[in-house]
Amino acid sequence: MGLNNEPVIETSLEGVPLFFRGKVRDIYDLGDQLLIVATDRISAFDVVLPTPVPEKGKILTQIALFWFNYFGEVVSHHLLTSDVEQYPKPLKAYEEMIKGRSMLVSKAHRINIECVVRGYITGSAWKEYLKDGTVCGMKLPPGLKMCDRLPEPIFTPAIKAARGNHDINITEQQLINNEGLEVANYIKECSLSLYQKAHEYALSQGIIVADTKFEYGFIDGKIVLIDEILTPDSSRFWNRKEYQPGGMQKSFDKQFVRDYLDSLGWDRTPPAPALPPPVVAETRKRYLDIFARFRFPVS
Repeated sequence: MGLNNEPVIETSLEGVPLFFRGKVRDIYDLGDQLLIVATDRISAFDVVLPTPVPEKGKILTQIALFWFNYFGEVVSHHLLTSDVEQYPKPLKAYEEMIKGRSMLVSKAHRINIECVVRGYITGSAWKEYLKDGTVCGMKLPPGLKMCDRLPEPIFTPAIKAARGNHDINITEQQLINNEGLEVANYIKECSLSLYQKAHEYALSQGIIVADTKFEYGFIDGKIVLIDEILTPDSSRFWNRKEYQPGGMQKSFDKQFVRDYLDSLGWDRTPPAPALPPPVVAETRKRYLDIFARFRFPVS
């Protein structure tokens, strides 16, 4: 995967309009299509860190491409191609920089909802459960241990916040009020179905998908899957062989970075502290590890 390359912190494609620069991705406007370029930036607690993780963008892209193809018969999505040879001519000059870390997608009208599915109780869900016996307001059985598998996966939607702000958890009724019953039901059932399918595949590879999030948009009036899916940036991955409920699990995702930042006593407001080289190296190792364990084909 060319791991000796210099990290890509930010892209600038002269002559190609920038549509949006997110926490990790630079998105370019190609009319009815978008070019999504995954950089090596990393964020935590909705703040972009000053230190990149080399090749992270390529790892995220290759993982997302696998899942888009894996789910292709289950749900429509916005992916057109990741083959730079098929990109429009204005992008030819940037092939070397964007190869392996970019996707050409159809432009969609985003549904402003983070569709979070939780199969295990951890993170903020565990904290709420300890306090109130609930997760996002839903009552759960008593006596659960940290990182226990839930009786069945739960859908906990959130409203996507502006950059720099935290997403806001909402109830299913609020989701219905915001998006309508038909849309709310579809994205809930689709998200739960995709999680179950991903969880089953991951288990066969020795990995537990503890939780993840999906995003959707409209293309020609049809709801499609968009953005990234089931990457270490948007999911919690655990080792099936080492899984032991009752405490924290070793993760193959950016939870390692969150834990490091919490150990500093950082108040989670910008500017974020820099990551020392050992933390960067361990973070990259975990991202590469999940990539290798899943045995994703590299496109």
